Amino acid sequence: VQLQASGGGLVQPGGSLRLSCSISGKIFSINSMAWFRQAPGKQRELVAGITMVGEITKYEDSVKGRFTIFRNDAKTIVYLQMNSLKPEDTAVYYCAAAPGDGLLHLRADEFDFWGVGTQVTVSS
Repeated sequence: VQLQASGGGLVQPGGSLRLSCSISGKIFSINSMAWFRQAPGKQRELVAGITMVGEITKYEDSVKGRFTIFRNDAKTIVYLQMNSLKPEDTAVYYCAAAPGDGLLHLRADEFDFWGVGTQVTVSS
């Protein structure tokens, strides 16, 4: 499984960005996807997760109501729509995939596949 993240950039506070994570390879084996982020000097943290079947979602508290994770019908792209961005959202964002059981995984150590990060900078 290969993951390719894109869509990062520089945006002003209050603005929006949409991140995309393209999935290739044995996509049928993937049941849980997530976006994580890591800011300088901080640990990597979960932003949002989704199951590929059933589309069960989970969000980190600080992004609830502002970010939305969703996938396309073919289950080959997972998106992170980010609205009302704040400077504290500045980080490198990573998409990750976990195979197998259909459960929603939320811990970084549960994910076997990671994409290269994409930088999101929120600044005026």
